[in-house]
Amino acid sequence: MSVNPKIMKTALIEAMAQDGIQVKAICQVTVRANIDKLIGGAGEETVLARVGEGIVTAIGSAESHKEVLENPEIISEAVQSKGLDAGTAFEILSIDIADVDVGKNIGAQLQLDRANADKQIAQALAEKRRSQAIARSQEMKALVEEAKSKLIEAQAEVPKALAQALAEGKFSVLDYYDMQNIIADTKMREAIAVYGQGRQASS
Repeated sequence: MSVNPKIMKTALIEAMAQDGIQVKAICQVTVRANIDKLIGGAGEETVLARVGEGIVTAIGSAESHKEVLENPEIISEAVQSKGLDAGTAFEILSIDIADVDVGKNIGAQLQLDRANADKQIAQALAEKRRSQAIARSQEMKALVEEAKSKLIEAQAEVPKALAQALAEGKFSVLDYYDMQNIIADTKMREAIAVYGQGRQASS
């Protein structure tokens, strides 16, 4: 391994500043072989990986993406000061931002994704409530039909009970006609009341 300086280049690094804007950067890392660590020291991939992680952290610490674009050397200097070459076969001489650009507005996208998720949850809850309301309505209809069926069954038993009561002398024919007159009178009063309500509503 040569002890002459060597320039290595990172892959495209993407990170988000604190204002939610993505920053893309490529770094040039100038290194020199560390004679004392040639045997057993980590190689180029480790150095580039550490630099990449350092750049991501540094960009993430920036309050604004503009801060990175206007002063990229601040990022590279912050990374270089971390001693990323420790335990490697290289000594990092310099870290330079070779290219930097603005990426997506991740913050806005996250807000949009969150809003869409909230919308989907709200729609799901609304659909659940609608389904429950339909189920309750169907249940009530079933109960009403059941009640009607029981009423019809009960009404069908009335003549039988009356006939039995007459046969056993518990109920006279006069009592029967009195009951029929009461029923007829009640129905007439109900009809008059309904008619009166209808006229009031139309006037």
